[in-house]
Amino acid sequence: MGKTVRNSRGKTMKPIFFVFCEGKTEINYVKFLRSVFRVPIQVIAKKSESNISVDFIERSKRGYVLTQYDQTFLMFDIDVEGMLEHLHKIPKATLLVSNPCVELWFLLHFQGIEKEITSDGCFRMLKTHSPQYEKGALTELEKRILVENMEKAIERAKRLEEYKNPSSLVYRLIEAMERG
Repeated sequence: MGKTVRNSRGKTMKPIFFVFCEGKTEINYVKFLRSVFRVPIQVIAKKSESNISVDFIERSKRGYVLTQYDQTFLMFDIDVEGMLEHLHKIPKATLLVSNPCVELWFLLHFQGIEKEITSDGCFRMLKTHSPQYEKGALTELEKRILVENMEKAIERAKRLEEYKNPSSLVYRLIEAMERG
């Protein structure tokens, strides 16, 4: 009697979200989002942000079982001259840039911002809403506020002009995770 061949039921892998970012704040925030949305996210830090390249991205993805549905995201602050132009040269990547900094994204969970602002200004304003805020860490209270006010932050961010100061495209990652 011969062996029977079992056909696969077509189990599909969930797409992997590769998020390349520059600092501890972004890393911790993306890890937090991974726990909230329970999706496969690989956070890859690149300390020297200007060296982010197609080669670095491809090398970083080696060792993963890739699917056609995987997505690459670049989460960087674009208050550095030339950074946006550099990121635009990387094909097939979704930009999650904030101008001037990722703290603007956090601030949008508390209030709208329409006038140009510095990184220090974002940090100071964020501290008025969350006095315990420290760069690179999120308290349990801050995490709860970020989840509860996520939709408001997305609405506020979408009203801002992309890449201008102030603006943040971090919501694109959240929308991608919600789509699955």
